[in-house]
Amino acid sequence: MAFVLSVVFSIGGVGSAIAIVPVMGWLGIPLMSAKPTGLFINTLSMLSATVRNLKAGKLDVRFGLPILLLATLMAPVGAYSGKFVPHRAVLVVFVGFLLYSGTMMLFFRPKARGSGKGTVEGILIGGIAGFLGGLLGVGGGGIISPALILLGHEPKKVAATTALVVFFSSFSGFLTYWGMGTLDWSLLLWVSVPAIAGGWFGTHLMHSKMSSEHVKKVIGAIMYVIAIKTLLVALSF
Repeated sequence: MAFVLSVVFSIGGVGSAIAIVPVMGWLGIPLMSAKPTGLFINTLSMLSATVRNLKAGKLDVRFGLPILLLATLMAPVGAYSGKFVPHRAVLVVFVGFLLYSGTMMLFFRPKARGSGKGTVEGILIGGIAGFLGGLLGVGGGGIISPALILLGHEPKKVAATTALVVFFSSFSGFLTYWGMGTLDWSLLLWVSVPAIAGGWFGTHLMHSKMSSEHVKKVIGAIMYVIAIKTLLVALSF
């Protein structure tokens, strides 16, 4: 599961925790163990994707820096806040998060954007995505990528930027959960190598084999399926 989902979601630079966390919940893994595991998978797969993007010359670090800084700072705040939010409420927020991301991926057709810096936009997007990513254990890529596409940035540039941001915000959130003592080390060990391999392979596919439009639609459809299943789980509490 870690390998397959890391391949699929690294294509869009989103980070596979957005799918892995609810799936682990369906398999009976406690939410407070699933969330740091999802962030750990994000950290490794997005590190692998970022190295691949750098080698391919596809990463614009200056473009992603404002988003990266705020997302990394806010991820621990969101992760710590998760201690005080009821399980059902987290799942409901997750459903909204997935539906938003899936809708943007499936239906929105952005207009090309000029070369403006967008620093204020980046700060706002990074702060919101970092907090929710830490709270839900997903790294925030599902907010960052659709938001940047909504603003008209080129999808493959967005994917490379989001992968870099999600690496830092996921690692920041993961460290917070580690500090709270909610890690399952045996689970982390089993998912580490597949996550790295999946991130590398998915990024290779994005650059050499797939169109941005196809990538968006596949990820959007997966998010809708997960949202429906997660909503059914939330209603069963």
